Amino acid sequence: MARSSVNVVIGGEAGQGLVTIGEFLSRALTRAGYAICVTQDYMSRIRGGHNTFAVRIDPVAVAAPDEAIDLLVALSADTLDIHRGDLSPRALVLADAAVGLGGLPGLAVPYKTLCPKPLYENVAALGVAGALLCLDAAILSGLVAEKFVAKGEAVVAANLEVLAAAMDWAKGQEATFACLAPPTLGPGRLMLHGNEAIALGALAAGVNFSSFYPMTPGTSVIQTLIDQADAMGVTVEQAEDEIAAVVMAVGASYAGARPLVSTSGGGFALMTEGVSLAAMLETPVTVVVAQRPGPATGLPTRTEQADLDLVLYAGHGEFPRAIFAPGDVSQCFHLAHLAVDTAERFQSPVFVLTDQFLADSFRDVPPFDLAALPAVARPLTTVDDPAGYVRYAVTDSGVSPRLLPGFTEATVVLDSDEHTQDGHITEDLAVRVAMQDKRMRKLTGLTAAALPPDLVGEAEGATLLACWGSTLGAALEAAESLRQAGEPACVLHFSQVYPLVGQCFLPILAKARRTVMVEGNYSGQLASLIRRETGYVFDARVARYDGLPFTAAFILSKLREATA
Repeated sequence: MARSSVNVVIGGEAGQGLVTIGEFLSRALTRAGYAICVTQDYMSRIRGGHNTFAVRIDPVAVAAPDEAIDLLVALSADTLDIHRGDLSPRALVLADAAVGLGGLPGLAVPYKTLCPKPLYENVAALGVAGALLCLDAAILSGLVAEKFVAKGEAVVAANLEVLAAAMDWAKGQEATFACLAPPTLGPGRLMLHGNEAIALGALAAGVNFSSFYPMTPGTSVIQTLIDQADAMGVTVEQAEDEIAAVVMAVGASYAGARPLVSTSGGGFALMTEGVSLAAMLETPVTVVVAQRPGPATGLPTRTEQADLDLVLYAGHGEFPRAIFAPGDVSQCFHLAHLAVDTAERFQSPVFVLTDQFLADSFRDVPPFDLAALPAVARPLTTVDDPAGYVRYAVTDSGVSPRLLPGFTEATVVLDSDEHTQDGHITEDLAVRVAMQDKRMRKLTGLTAAALPPDLVGEAEGATLLACWGSTLGAALEAAESLRQAGEPACVLHFSQVYPLVGQCFLPILAKARRTVMVEGNYSGQLASLIRRETGYVFDARVARYDGLPFTAAFILSKLREATA
């Protein structure tokens, strides 16, 4: 397939400012009307190591990262060596003149001449890259001024001078790199990464409390809430550990707050007792789990999809739950909003599964239509007979009338042990059966409300790529490549991975010529879950668990291997 997109990779050591360059460039591209997909690859250290910030750019749309590099901004000599084999035929390399190009095609940038201090080299690199891509200098200048305005006019002026000098220098070189094609999306789009979108979706759903213990890559959800806390009336509490964090959220929910907890696999492992507590208390809590490779600390700054089983089976005892898995930044916003509503409606723990790739991946998205969002469920504010109110009344749906303590004359009693309808501890085994049956009846409602998977393309006689969560973009691009090569192909994406409703997707699978599950783990966790729930067995699997995100090239290569 012809490559209409351009893949820019900025590589260097942590502390060299490559994220600053990358975010400046991505924001400028978004403001200019381009589609972007960012992949951040970083090592688990404060300084040093080798990190990259990749921006894939397209005038119309881009869904996934790319492997071939078109423009390599090398801030260190290691970057040249590491990525030498990844350069596309049209690639151009930008490297410090003091380091040299190592025989690669490109420009040796005289940073020491362009910059009065090494501190400005990232702005100079931005200027050179921006000029080669033919970006509007006014957009870049505006962004630089916005970034440094708090540091005073002198700092802004110095940075703008370096930016202008770098752009002028680049324009005077005999570079063979072609300008970007004109954008088609227009201005006004947002630039967000997945965790920011999750936080904003939660805020739109009325989340007003968050307790957490920092853990990459889940922390930036909370950081976004902190950034908006004053404006949105959100209380954020850093707990002493993940156990305390989830229990705080349960207590806040009982008192009337609408909580969100964000963590990663290792932190969530500590939260499982608190999740069971929320289930027994029938108290709504939304938990975001940003996946990364394990076991143990594993690869703490890389990506994987290996925590589905953990979240599905977490907690002692049996209780209903829902698990959402957004595939892109827009889905992060909308599914976070839906997760909060689902937790409130069914008075149960609800989970949002994301991963490091999507958490850190900036995308261009249109502004969200807040007025179109459905209303989020709320507790009752009154009952006809406060004296006769019982918190855990047995109902056909399993959902009992929920009042908040202190807001009415009714007494709201709860207990973490098995309890009677009025919330008092019991060891009456008949009551135990009745209460467990009541709680589990919520699963019927959760199943009825479950999102069906999205089918993109025609399944009849096709290669069907099934996937969930962040593998969506790579699968869509791989399917398009297959179609362009003359092979019918489609994508079936699960944005909710539990509960599953087989009648919504089994007929689709039956139409396909072959079905392939694409997921980022070793054991095929969603494929196994679908087999357990429905009996369906996929024809093949494409697995990735090296810590890197899926690309279309990776999927296609594995498909070729499977048919060789």
